[in-house]
Amino acid sequence: MTVHLHWFLPTGGDGRTLVDRHAYAANPVDRTRPVSGVRAPDIEYLAQIAKAAEQLGFEAVLTPTGTWCEDAWLTTVALAQHTERLKFLVAFRPGVISPTLAAQMAATYQRITRGRLLLNVVTGGDSTEQRRFGDQLGHDQRYARTDEFLSVVRGVWRGQPYDFDGAHYQVEGGLTALPPDPLPEIFFGGSSAAAGPVAARHADVYLTRGEPPEQVKEKIDWIRSLAEREGRTVRFGIRLHTISRDSSAEAWLTAGRLLDDLDPESIAAAQAALGRSESVGQQRMLALHGGSSDRLEISPNLWAGVGLVRGGAGTALVGSHAEVADRIEEYHALGVEHFVLSGYPHLEEAYWFGEGVIPELAVRGLLSRVPASGAPILVAGGR
Repeated sequence: MTVHLHWFLPTGGDGRTLVDRHAYAANPVDRTRPVSGVRAPDIEYLAQIAKAAEQLGFEAVLTPTGTWCEDAWLTTVALAQHTERLKFLVAFRPGVISPTLAAQMAATYQRITRGRLLLNVVTGGDSTEQRRFGDQLGHDQRYARTDEFLSVVRGVWRGQPYDFDGAHYQVEGGLTALPPDPLPEIFFGGSSAAAGPVAARHADVYLTRGEPPEQVKEKIDWIRSLAEREGRTVRFGIRLHTISRDSSAEAWLTAGRLLDDLDPESIAAAQAALGRSESVGQQRMLALHGGSSDRLEISPNLWAGVGLVRGGAGTALVGSHAEVADRIEEYHALGVEHFVLSGYPHLEEAYWFGEGVIPELAVRGLLSRVPASGAPILVAGGR
């Protein structure tokens, strides 16, 4: 079993800071004042990241979904025209789109991009965010609806009329006339009791956030046992940030700099907002640091500083290239195949990881395809 490396597209903006300029501001949409160190998620910048990820050897890029992000479907299909092999892990919310339409969109996407679509199903752990999109269901009901949604999607992908009569969806003769080829792999995450059975029945890859190895092992054992009861096999992935440098000291210095513009008020506001989330995974992220910046290395080379002010993935692998490779190898030994990575800023950190850690992983035999080393160096005399 080798590792699959994926990067991240910051469609909500990027920069040299952890401060979320959107989600916790009193006036979240203020375009009158430019913010130092923050980059707009325009197509030119996102294309730079996508091209870098492809060149460096990443298999795919994850595109998020939510109020503060550009639409993942539209953005990635545009970026497919700027790349050749890179796949796109498109995040979307089942509750705001018909499952039959989603199945048709996926089929069209596969034909347009020649098979470069992966799907990240985001059930949603924040009712306030869900209501912005017209979704009034509670936490557990959303997972029950996702269960039905994925049943319909897989049903209509068969290419034959498909009927479904559930609590949330009723479909008569649902059909994708030209099913996607290949079928997109479905990535799915969720740490609650309601999420586990859905993952076991439908996920190709169960995606966990970057918790310490012992906690990740518990999740893997949990989902694997549920999947066995369903007669299925589920693979596993992890979502992490990275800060990889030529030396461990340099990496930790970089991590420290990311905290420099985090004042106590910003941390408190972020923690209060994140604490209202219904997501069990988000609550597990918050528990790793407890809102304190005193003890952020929660496991060797695993740093929880991002989660002080950012929702979602809240931890980063920090260290020398060899140390970061060590930690990836450790997670891999537990059964993790897919590593969905990111870093601030995403363009520069892609190069730090791609030029530093990927060669380390290749030497250890953890990559099925070793990236090309790039153009030859030119020396005097034209050689």
